[in-house]
Amino acid sequence: MSTQSRNRQRQTMPGWVSEGTHMRDPLRGRTGIVQFIGEFEDPKTRVVMQNAVFVRPEGGGVEWVVEDPSSLERG
Repeated sequence: MSTQSRNRQRQTMPGWVSEGTHMRDPLRGRTGIVQFIGEFEDPKTRVVMQNAVFVRPEGGGVEWVVEDPSSLERG
């Protein structure tokens, strides 16, 4: 098996999404605040997301990476 990462095209993201934005991730049924938007390599699949969205619940908690930024809703 190759140790090289498989690249993935930049995901489509709504123009209103930026760091500090309150949003809802309907695929996970969670709400939170965008912490960071940038490159992320999934450790399981080795797929590189060029503009991954990292979100943390308001008030703290476990951060997650949004699977499909185009599905985000203002929260």
